[in-house]
Amino acid sequence: MTITQLQYVLAVAEYQNFTKAAQKVFVTQPTLSMQIQKLEDELGVRIFDRSKKPIQLTETGRKIVNQARNIVNESDRIQDIVDQQKGFIGGTFRIGIIPTIMPTLLPMFLNNFIKKYPKVKLKIEELNTDTIIERLKEGHLDAAIAATPLETENIKEQILYYEPFVAYIPQSHRLSKLEKLKVEDLDIDDILLLEDGHCFKDGILNLCKTPKNLNGDHFQLESGSFETLVKLANEGLGMTLLPYLHTLDLNENESKNLKMFQDPVPAREVSLIYNKSELKIHIIEALKSTISGVVKGAIAFQNVKIISPLSKSKKKLQFKKSN
Repeated sequence: MTITQLQYVLAVAEYQNFTKAAQKVFVTQPTLSMQIQKLEDELGVRIFDRSKKPIQLTETGRKIVNQARNIVNESDRIQDIVDQQKGFIGGTFRIGIIPTIMPTLLPMFLNNFIKKYPKVKLKIEELNTDTIIERLKEGHLDAAIAATPLETENIKEQILYYEPFVAYIPQSHRLSKLEKLKVEDLDIDDILLLEDGHCFKDGILNLCKTPKNLNGDHFQLESGSFETLVKLANEGLGMTLLPYLHTLDLNENESKNLKMFQDPVPAREVSLIYNKSELKIHIIEALKSTISGVVKGAIAFQNVKIISPLSKSKKKLQFKKSN
């Protein structure tokens, strides 16, 4: 049994196709098939049921794949140990970022990180939280940036910053005369929201504590971007809530429509998350240090109330103070 054979098994398990798996691991399809057959013969079991389309794992095969993933990850740690001993920070690093964080945070730290660690090749993907968790568990991402806490088994979280919620309220709105808002001022039926799949929307629903039916006409106005929500609000269709960093990109006229909340300010917790195996932890720490350094100058709120992105049945609201 070899590490290479186990890598081939993981590729076939992922793609459920020998040809696609062979392309993924850069070998010919006959070579990959032969090595997997050799492993099956050695173990005396069938890992894959080739009679099904697409190819399926056998019951024993599923257990072997879980263990193979652990073994391959641990073998990768040997190179990590060597790299850390040499003080080398480099190689490919795959990171996922949720859509409500990517546009504002990435431009803030990316150039600094590239200049400081030129030997690291970042592969960045914009992904929703569920996809990020799945890919972290499968080893297809090295780390991710997402709203937390997520309370996911085998996933570690390192807090980067707390980002306040800011209300965007046009002059014609009923709340426009208030200097600062209270959570009790909000009406969920009056708030323009992101579409399903965005954890920022889930955070707003948790913030508003609404027991109402969320299938009404209002939700026909859900959008995939904050820019659209701002434009809809400007047209008199309601108000919206924005992450603080997003408000820094608004023009002068739009900035006049921003309203902060009274202390403690509702905020989301943004963290760097990664598998508990801590592969490439030296790059993770470098990334955390870089991001923390640039964000510290942009967000200086002290008294915040963390709003969980999880549904209320899974997580109660948490109270924390930022550094």
